[in-house]
Amino acid sequence: MKKLFASILLFVSFLGVKAQITTPKEHFGFNIGDDYHLANFSQTEAYFKKLAQQSDRILYQVIGKTEEGRDQPMLIVSSPKNLAKLSHYKNISQRLARAELAEQEAKQLAKEGKSVVWIDGGLHATETVGMHQLIEIAYLLASRNDEETLNILNNCIVLLTHANPDGQELVSNWYMRESTPEKRSLSYLPKLYQKYAGHDNNRDFFMLNLKESQNIARQLFIEWNPQIMYNHHQTAPAGAVVAGAPYRDPFNYVFDPLVITGIESIGAAMATRLYAENKPGYTQRGGSVFSTWYNGGLRTTTYFHNTIGLLTEIIGGPNPFEIPLVPSRLLPNSNTHYPVIPQTWHFKQSIDYSTSLNYAVLNYAAKYKDEVLFNIYRMGRNSIEKGSKDTWSLSPSKVAVVEQAIENLKKQNKELRNQRQNPKQALDSTS
Repeated sequence: MKKLFASILLFVSFLGVKAQITTPKEHFGFNIGDDYHLANFSQTEAYFKKLAQQSDRILYQVIGKTEEGRDQPMLIVSSPKNLAKLSHYKNISQRLARAELAEQEAKQLAKEGKSVVWIDGGLHATETVGMHQLIEIAYLLASRNDEETLNILNNCIVLLTHANPDGQELVSNWYMRESTPEKRSLSYLPKLYQKYAGHDNNRDFFMLNLKESQNIARQLFIEWNPQIMYNHHQTAPAGAVVAGAPYRDPFNYVFDPLVITGIESIGAAMATRLYAENKPGYTQRGGSVFSTWYNGGLRTTTYFHNTIGLLTEIIGGPNPFEIPLVPSRLLPNSNTHYPVIPQTWHFKQSIDYSTSLNYAVLNYAAKYKDEVLFNIYRMGRNSIEKGSKDTWSLSPSKVAVVEQAIENLKKQNKELRNQRQNPKQALDSTS
């Protein structure tokens, strides 16, 4: 019987049939989002490798070394059929982003290609929701077989990227050092959670000093050129659960208008998803301070490459806490359509919100694949055409000069009219 069982296992392995997907609880010993529990990077790395071994939807890739010498992983997630032609779809994404082809060819490639969507987590390691939602979404995409998930896998290539392995290892080990769960705290971490930078690692993406920034930029701007990227952060303003797209006015006027309308369209899809699932507390536009203006961050740098960059800032962490009463946020308005009421908030709620938001983004990318792919080409052509002729960009200071010139001209015209109507008075005033 033992020989027969071994033969069956060998035969199944030969056929390439994948094993059942290990759940996070089976691997980590707790569910992602359980209060008072965090996974460290060593555990996460092992789980990512295990998912890649068990699922034919996932490829495990190391995109470079961190400043402390760890591997920085990225999971490439799609259907097995798409993964078999990965280099082909990567080439399509590159060609459309660089826009050095005719429009008709671009439309054909957009129809043939797959939406490339980047989702990262853990950049700020003390913002523990971001890293743990990455674990959860990897498991869901590897294990779910519902129609929506299969459609996403068929039409998208998802890049799940760990933004800060060193930080996760340090922060989680520090938090979990206390054996009594209720005594665990993220406070008083004794060193920077990313070597050289700490929290300022998100100010490095215009100069790329850190190895992690270099690894990420290589994938975003050279290797994959995703049409959509989603950067997870925290925390939301008091009285809200999550702040997200679209962001407050005025938007940065130097970007292609398709970047801005893309942010608005996907932002609407994200909010709608939460509301349909009875998840209140999404705030946008003037409901938070976040904008499209800072030019050195992971999300905002992508706008200069015609990628639709998304940011959410969510509440939550391994310790439960109370959503405070903020009376001004209780009344629905165009910033917050569905306010949240004060309540005790748990880690699992933040994970559930994050995975819902991920699915909203991925579902949009799958449904509007052709449009998403073609638009990055159109934005690229716009830039090439603009740079091929004598153009200049307006700015508030230049607009102010034009407005002042108009006022001066109005004043001069008024004086001329007065002179024509009262010539004697005009002559007396000059004599």
